[in-house]
Amino acid sequence: MKTILLLSLPILCGLVLPVEVATAQSLPTIALKPVFPALSDERPLWMSEAPDGSGRFFVVYQDGKILIVKKGSDGSQAKEFLNIVDRHPYFENEDGLLSIAFHPGFKTNGLFYIYYTQQNKPDEVKRFQDGRPTSFPYRSIVSEFKVSATDPDKADMTSERILLTVPEPFWNHKGGELAFGPDGYLYLGLGDGGAADDPFGSGQNTAVLLAKMLRIDVNTRGTVRVGWRQQELPYGIPSDNPFAGETDMAYGARKEIYAYGLRNPWRYSWDSKTGALWVGDVGQDLWEEVDLVTKGGDYGWSIREGAHHFKPGPAGAQLIDPVMEYTHRTNLQPQGLFPDHGIGLCVIGGYVYRGKEYPALDGVYVYADYNVGTIWGFRYDYDAHKVTAEGTLLQQPKNITSFAEDLEGEIYVLTQGGQIYQVTVP
Repeated sequence: MKTILLLSLPILCGLVLPVEVATAQSLPTIALKPVFPALSDERPLWMSEAPDGSGRFFVVYQDGKILIVKKGSDGSQAKEFLNIVDRHPYFENEDGLLSIAFHPGFKTNGLFYIYYTQQNKPDEVKRFQDGRPTSFPYRSIVSEFKVSATDPDKADMTSERILLTVPEPFWNHKGGELAFGPDGYLYLGLGDGGAADDPFGSGQNTAVLLAKMLRIDVNTRGTVRVGWRQQELPYGIPSDNPFAGETDMAYGARKEIYAYGLRNPWRYSWDSKTGALWVGDVGQDLWEEVDLVTKGGDYGWSIREGAHHFKPGPAGAQLIDPVMEYTHRTNLQPQGLFPDHGIGLCVIGGYVYRGKEYPALDGVYVYADYNVGTIWGFRYDYDAHKVTAEGTLLQQPKNITSFAEDLEGEIYVLTQGGQIYQVTVP
């Protein structure tokens, strides 16, 4: 069965999709204004503005480097902040250096976190991970670093502290974003580990970290019991995590889990006005979805793909429907939650616009499709729990790898070819 993979141009570039016709909508059209035109490297996957008032954007590239560019500049004076290219994090289409997150106290403590992938060497495949045998050929890593004491534009590469290592069975479906939530905890969206059809059933298995939204406390240290021994953690477990109170067991529920049943969460964000957590979850063969994620929620994978049956599951399972979905095939549009939504192949989660420059966009969740390049939006009524308007914001041909948001709430678009744009309203 064909798998729709994030960043999969070689697989999907031959597909021809019909032009989508926007329906009547109470949404503005948007345009893309180029920023940092001097940047030339391909595959930027993430961009964050440092929360220290310096006006510095940190652009994360899949091959393993992070560049600093000054807000408002053309990017020609970009500085290299971090480089792990020699660790070869990018070895297949969906691996690499995937994101950076700044500690809420970054301005004073200089701490930041990165998420990247590695191939295991033969001797590493045979080792034990957390007291359990590990035969998986890959791993995902979350590390803490500190900024250099002598240069604020350089990472101190000797300061690395590995917080979390997750064994990965295949090279794809890694999720990819690290971000601190409004609660001050560090979140990580992990995919199901790859291949197709969730072969290990990770989506519904709370004893594993794959196919989950995780939440940890980087400011404390905890312990868990694994089998017969106590294991110290390099992070703490928030006391209100859904499984924080579970009895420690060798294969019990993982206490890091915040939500589960996610196939490949590619970009999530909080509405800065309401605190709501929005996630774009990449689909398998037929459906893409956007979820409003809540603590302890089960979003269905791999019992469901979008709002549609995929595999048998337990009777009475409390699965949370997506807020938005769209299909890969025109003949399935009438079966979707929004039959007038255009088709695509790989959702890219975005942001609820809360900037000041374009009031017409206020409250619109902006998202896109990697393969077709279309940017869509919808308005959501949090009290009525429903979408009140949805439609096309822009049709354009570039492959969008990620959205970004600055400290003022303005939204940016990153493309696979390396171009970066700011979302504007003409």
